[in-house]
Amino acid sequence: MTPVGTEPELDDRILGGWLGRIAGNMLGKPVEEGDLWTRDRIDRYLRRAAALPLTDYLPEPADEGLAGALRPEWRECVRGRIHGSCRDDDVDYAILGLHLLETHGFGFSTEQVGDLWLLRLPYLQTFTAERAAYRNLANGLKPPLTATYDNPHQEWIGALIRADAYGWTSPGDPRRAAALARRDAVLSHTGNGVYGAMFAAALIAAAFTAPAIRDALEQALAVVPASCRLARTVRRVASLHATRLPWEETLATVAEETAGLGWIHTVPNAAVLTAGLLYGDGDFTRTIALTVRGGLDTDSNGATAGSVAGVLTGARAIPAQWTDPLEDTVRSAVFGFDGVRISELAERTVRLARTGA
Repeated sequence: MTPVGTEPELDDRILGGWLGRIAGNMLGKPVEEGDLWTRDRIDRYLRRAAALPLTDYLPEPADEGLAGALRPEWRECVRGRIHGSCRDDDVDYAILGLHLLETHGFGFSTEQVGDLWLLRLPYLQTFTAERAAYRNLANGLKPPLTATYDNPHQEWIGALIRADAYGWTSPGDPRRAAALARRDAVLSHTGNGVYGAMFAAALIAAAFTAPAIRDALEQALAVVPASCRLARTVRRVASLHATRLPWEETLATVAEETAGLGWIHTVPNAAVLTAGLLYGDGDFTRTIALTVRGGLDTDSNGATAGSVAGVLTGARAIPAQWTDPLEDTVRSAVFGFDGVRISELAERTVRLARTGA
């Protein structure tokens, strides 16, 4: 393999991360309602459409009853209907991360992250912990109080989905990626919410150079406290995978052990993500398909799994059924970025990864 530092290799890996994030997000978006779309229900939907094993975007619903249970955006995200990516916060925050680094450099402050939200991101396109932090910013509070005041979502998945840009611009340097992600995450999160962001950024950075996904996971675990619940849960999934327990049984076991945290909490979603990556074993399609079939926050997990798998394989190795419908176009709520080309975002990310400062 060409060393990751060489121009064609790095370009392809970073483009793969962007394409993978967007494709994985769109795969999971129609069934993004973890209390309703359980693993069993997602698979029943797929069996009814003769779409198992899942190798493409979700099929259209078979009847109006099923259509009513899907997210309203499903018409823009199912196979045969996709013309560019639909707007989603999982992609908006990757764009914001890129814009932050372009604007303030790698020495950015948490306060500058908040300033950029107020300047570029509409309030009603934020959710859970991000909305609480945004409201606190608008009311004049400063970090870290923005994360803790009147915010019951401090350990939910929002900070994790903001981490990709820090991993893409720190190829082979998971500790640096984690430090950048932490500086962003503490605007809105605490505890496992912050550790989730650090873990995801480190995982993406490690994917550039790790020989296999298990090695990347080990490097990512090294940047968070070994005793935190996120680390213990990720290791639990890895240990079950090592015993050759089937994917379904691994997820069922860990779901029991994380019961009560809710479908948007970082910890159970990290378990679904880890299982998708390990059982996907480096295959892009299998990785995002298993991750989305795992349920919970399906679009966020699909996006992060796609980002990691896209970096591992590179853009050229991602099957065309995932990338062609995207038409190299992103819809975004971030002011100034709607309609931007995916290839342009990747090129801008490569420039930051090469300068590294």
